[in-house]
Amino acid sequence: MVVAPAPLASELRVSVGRFVRRLRAERGEADLPDAQFGVLTYLMRHGDQTPGALAQRERVRPPSMTRTVNALAELGMVAKAEHPTDGRLVVVRLTQAGRREVEETRRRRDAWLARQLDTLSAEDRALLDRAGALLADLAAC
Repeated sequence: MVVAPAPLASELRVSVGRFVRRLRAERGEADLPDAQFGVLTYLMRHGDQTPGALAQRERVRPPSMTRTVNALAELGMVAKAEHPTDGRLVVVRLTQAGRREVEETRRRRDAWLARQLDTLSAEDRALLDRAGALLADLAAC
């Protein structure tokens, strides 16, 4: 069966969007909005950052990132400190509470997905394994 790219693109866009929304519904104890959780995961992967660098990475305006960072700081998920070489800047670092939130959210998401995958046949899981690799390749373009 030959599948035309345009209809497949539409179907995949909708399906992947629904899948991502359902997966993101699995959250840690803090029940953080996606934007705040995204900042925590970025800090966990890349270390301390300035709010400006975070804003650029998340493609938001600096005042919006400042609000996000302040909300996370109030929750104890991040801490702010003076920049080591530029006293005008602030550096945001992940706290232990922020690290635990990322780990718990990831654990819950992985557990939910593992339960869903367990309902599939071995053949369907193998197909998804291949599809996952293809989607990763497409995302890298």
